[in-house]
Amino acid sequence: MSNYPEEMVAPMREELVRVGFEQLLSPAQVDAALQRPGRTLLLVNSVCGCAAAGARPGVNQALGSLGLKFDHLVTVFAGMESAATAQAREYFEGAQPTSPQAALFKDGQLVHLMQRQDFLGRSPEEIAAALAQGYHKALAVG
Repeated sequence: MSNYPEEMVAPMREELVRVGFEQLLSPAQVDAALQRPGRTLLLVNSVCGCAAAGARPGVNQALGSLGLKFDHLVTVFAGMESAATAQAREYFEGAQPTSPQAALFKDGQLVHLMQRQDFLGRSPEEIAAALAQGYHKALAVG
């Protein structure tokens, strides 16, 4: 069950789809996506202000101007596809559910998680830098 009209969230979805994110709409899609080999970025999208002002623009900047590369970009939408979102959060190793969230996986294993407090009050540039720091620390081939 969704909490918001689709016409309201469509632009928020499109902001991520436009840069290559695949929408995960069911628990089965979440499981399939997060168990793929390679580097995966999962963004728990949301209608909240920190998603609009920070998370989506920050992630887009990290992928664009900072050049972070992932094999898979996937997203679930909190408040819309509740079952898919709950399934995604099962992979977050006991972390409290927040919106937004950004999770980095390597070969199906969680290696870095950004929670709501990592987005609040931060500019897109600061969020992109924090995501890049987690990316390089946890995912860098070394």
